[in-house]
Formats: sequence, C-alpha cells, structure tokens
Amino acid sequence: MTRRIPTLLLTVFAAGLFGSTAVAAQDAKGKPAAAPAAAPAPAPAPAPAAPATDVNRFNRLLKPASQRNLPPMQDGIHDPTSEGTAALMPPLAAFETLPRSNAGNRVNWVKALEDRAINPRWDRIDPNAAPVVMDLNIVREVKGSMPDVVYPHKQHTEWLDCSNCHPAIFIPQKGANQISMAAILLGQKCGVCHGKVAFPVSECRLCHSKKKDGPVARTGQ
Repeated sequence: MTRRIPTLLLTVFAAGLFGSTAVAAQDAKGKPAAAPAAAPAPAPAPAPAAPATDVNRFNRLLKPASQRNLPPMQDGIHDPTSEGTAALMPPLAAFETLPRSNAGNRVNWVKALEDRAINPRWDRIDPNAAPVVMDLNIVREVKGSMPDVVYPHKQHTEWLDCSNCHPAIFIPQKGANQISMAAILLGQKCGVCHGKVAFPVSECRLCHSKKKDGPVARTGQ
C-alpha cells in the first residue's frame, strides 16, 4: 500500500531546500495557499536639510573668529582623507610665533618673510633651490576717489614662481587684463589667492595704497 505525503508537506520541504520564494505554497487539496500579508513599506527617509548658505563662501578669510584657522582636517581646504593632512600642524599652533596682523588669518606674512621667520621651500625636490625675486611694482589706475592699486612683484616672487600667475591668471601684457572688484570677489584674478590663502580684499588699503596725482574732483556730496 502506497502512502501519500500531503502536498503541503512536500511544498514545505522543497521550500526549505530551495528557498521559500522558489516554490508556491499549496494546501492539502492542491489549491494555492493564501499569500502572507506583505510587510508594511518602510517610511521614507527624511530629506536631507538644505545646507545653510555661506555668504562668505568666496572668501575663506571672512569667516567668524571661531571658524578661522581651523585644523587642516576641518578647514575645508585640505583633503581630510589624506595621511599628509593629518601630519600638518594646526594653524593656531604654527602661527603663534609669527608677526601679527589685523587682516585675514592674523599673520603679517610679508613681515614674516622679511624677518626670516618663515623660509618657504622653493622647490619640492631640491631643498637648496632659491627664488628669482623680481623687485618691480605695477601701478594700476582706478576710477573714482579710491587710491590707485600697487602690485608688488617682490613680495609675491619671494615664494611664488612667475608661472603661478602667468599666463593663466594674468596675461603679462599692459592693458590685457580686465580686473574688477566683482571678479575678485568671485574668486577670479587677485581673488584666486586673496581671500583663500592670502589676506582678504576687505583690507582695501593694502592694495589701494597710491594716492592720486593731484586733487580728486568731487562729484555730489
């Protein structure tokens, strides 16, 4: 006499071997069993909050005092995933003995160079390489009552090569560069460095340092 194993038991056995989703469950009469109730869909994750608008995002040095000179892992400039970033000194510790300034990151970098408080390495490979310093001032006349702009090559070429600025940022030809405060504030021209790694453009008199030749005509009050 042949014994029959209920279809439901075979189904459960097969499901255990091949996974419960591979075989449809049936009852003892061979009819499809009622499907189990579907699990409730998970609640959608809340949308990430929109980042707060940083009104000074174009100028890193116009941040609140509590956010200036942050450690390299937090400053938004260095790569926090790089091992080299973790090896850098925190700016507050590195700048502690340098000449002070009221602008930017509160260091007078020009005086630090003059006093030999810092000695920037000129070449990544050759520690004995020396800069080619160009002692040449460029005067740019500006409209209105603001003093004219004096650009000193000396202070820049003491730790920057000419190729850092020419010709990608400034074309080395008189009259070939259109410079405006709007462009600088957007991180172009002088704003490529100033406001990011050099003093911010809020220190007007550091650049507008040459008085107009002769009296300036007044217009209005």
